[in-house]
Amino acid sequence: MGIVAHVDAGKTSLTERLLYAAGVIDRVGRVDDGNTHTDSMDLERKRGITIRSAVVSFALGDLPVNLIDTPGHSDFIAEVERALSVLDGAVLVISAVEGVQPQTRLLMRTLDRLRIPTLLFVNKIDRVGARYDELLADIRRLLTPAAVPMESVAELGLRTASVVPLPVQRAEVSEMLAERNDSFLELYLEGAAADNAAELRRQVAKAEMYPVYFGSAMTGVGIAEVIEGIRTWLPRAIAAPEDELRARVFKVERGAAGQKIASARIVSGTLAARTSVAVHPVDGPAYQVRPSGIDVFGDGGRHPVDRAEAGQIVALRGLKSIRIGDQLGVRTADVGRLFAPPTLETVVSARDRVKLFQALTQLAEQDPLIRVRKADEITVSLYGEVQKEVIASLLESEYGVDVTFSETTPIHVERLIGTGTATREITEGPWAAGVGFRVSPVAEGIEYNLEVELGALPRAFHTAIEETVRQTLHQGLFGWEIPDIRVDLTHTAYWSPVTVAADFRRLVPLVLLQAIAEAGTTVLEPVNHFELDVPSDTVSRVLAHVAEHRGVVTQTSLTETQAHIEGTIPAATTHPFESMLPTLGRGEALLATSFDSYSPVPGPAPSRARTDGNPLNEKQYVLNLSRAV
Repeated sequence: MGIVAHVDAGKTSLTERLLYAAGVIDRVGRVDDGNTHTDSMDLERKRGITIRSAVVSFALGDLPVNLIDTPGHSDFIAEVERALSVLDGAVLVISAVEGVQPQTRLLMRTLDRLRIPTLLFVNKIDRVGARYDELLADIRRLLTPAAVPMESVAELGLRTASVVPLPVQRAEVSEMLAERNDSFLELYLEGAAADNAAELRRQVAKAEMYPVYFGSAMTGVGIAEVIEGIRTWLPRAIAAPEDELRARVFKVERGAAGQKIASARIVSGTLAARTSVAVHPVDGPAYQVRPSGIDVFGDGGRHPVDRAEAGQIVALRGLKSIRIGDQLGVRTADVGRLFAPPTLETVVSARDRVKLFQALTQLAEQDPLIRVRKADEITVSLYGEVQKEVIASLLESEYGVDVTFSETTPIHVERLIGTGTATREITEGPWAAGVGFRVSPVAEGIEYNLEVELGALPRAFHTAIEETVRQTLHQGLFGWEIPDIRVDLTHTAYWSPVTVAADFRRLVPLVLLQAIAEAGTTVLEPVNHFELDVPSDTVSRVLAHVAEHRGVVTQTSLTETQAHIEGTIPAATTHPFESMLPTLGRGEALLATSFDSYSPVPGPAPSRARTDGNPLNEKQYVLNLSRAV
């Protein structure tokens, strides 16, 4: 089970209450005091936010629960994505005061897309400004029309607020259930006795209905009802230990001795220590490994076992090449990317560049979306400014590296303008290989196709060509990635026994970039979607501020006191735009942004330093290869 929410909705406080109710902890920690069970990093305790997903297992009566506490800040959305890939069910926390926020909407859309059964928990009913009817209307309008309240609230907004259970067997619930099941609708219209609870359980399991609970994680009001809701409505895992092994890695960290520790959810089957198991990487061929040790999460901690079974979350040691997203046992369909990749990057500097690069490479193992580039300078990709502080803190505390950052800049991409072809055979000098390519633009993704006979070339050579093609596309004519392209392999040649796979790896970048140069590329910049709430009397100044930062407003709604503005704004100007809002909005502005699309860069196309020896300059490229050899 995962607990997800917009930052500050009370997600970690709810986790503490569940652990206390299960007897895992003997007192409830407070985020403000920095003594919560799942926020173990110093920076998490200092800032009062969750940065890395934490796993804790416990029992609610006869129900074993593996709970994953995820970050709420949008800069750490990649952590949430990894947790969602292994969940049976979720609790989405909403503040009764702040209500449905942009990050809440993003999370709900993702839970719905993955069809993850979810309960909604409205927290902070004891705070001044807490809402009930108005908030329920917002939930149904902005999140899902299938939200069914399980309680009403007495003395809303007071410290004495309490919850009053509502009967499941009531007309409102019957009507909502009937809207989504024709056979249930027939019973309802005929006036026959229908079991609302059984039908609600079935529809919740299919992510068609969403029970809504209310309470206060701070005082504990409503927590017993939420626990009963988890036990009653969320479906239990049903895979058996005797099935084929299926497991997915969702977290990788380093132990005290520097060894890799991989957290994985065992979906089905059994996993034994020191027994060979197949690993299916995110990309690349499968291989066999033997875990040297297995820890199982349970009773609020972790303990070593020889075997782990379906339904358990394990920490595996001895898997040197393991990465987040890898699958163990039998491969299953991948859920794909749920959120957009980072759109920002920054240059990182330190006295010891070698130590810095090694440390960043290890951090990238724990977060694959921290992409590290080493050219003239070392750069890392980011979701936002808060991530800078986190990376700096981790580098200092875990690796002893003191760093400084340059100003954050957007990560651009390149898109083909037309079609290009190139063919080349080299028989003299150190290489002996030939390839030909045709490139053309596509709407989305990389399409790689063969227009040559597969058997005309040894399979190892084909593998070398395709892998190098995908690697070469990380840097187009201006040094930016080309994410959307069709590459057709139109010609191959080799000379036995002289040709080796390395010949193709050296030749492919030269020929492919020649074809891309013939097609031409345009540089695009990332554009964010924004949602902004400001006091009504500040709208004119804020709209001028949006236009000044190249933003485009697509929707505006006004009340007497509040204005809600939606639109798009380039990633390059998002942070400067955000930094001015506290002044313009008198400290009451609330902004949330998420990646929207790419659009052509106005003015001259920006470029960045290459890391591939520059295949666009053949003499420089060959000289660089010679130096490497």
